[in-house]
Amino acid sequence: MRDLKQTGFADRLTAQAEAKKAMLARFKPKPTVQAEDPLALAKQREAEREAVRLQRAAEKLEAQRLKAEQEESAAAAKAMSAEEQEEVRRNERRERKAAIKAEQRQRRADKKMKR
Repeated sequence: MRDLKQTGFADRLTAQAEAKKAMLARFKPKPTVQAEDPLALAKQREAEREAVRLQRAAEKLEAQRLKAEQEESAAAAKAMSAEEQEEVRRNERRERKAAIKAEQRQRRADKKMKR
């Protein structure tokens, strides 16, 4: 029971030498990874930054355009006379009522079809 693996003296010596080499290899300095071309990486980063700048500028212009449109529509609404505003409200109410009635008719028709 003492020698289950049936290893001889020479086998134990080689195993010991391999273990020692593996331990020493852990302490050796590892080679560092060098960038291929620092200038190319810098140019790439600058291009990415420029793309982000352009995108943000476009978003800012779009936001300004939307704000101007909203201000313009608000000014147009203020410019409308009281009668025109009342007419617009009436038309919107008529459209809502017509939509509700159409929806109710559709529900009734669907209910009859199920019976």
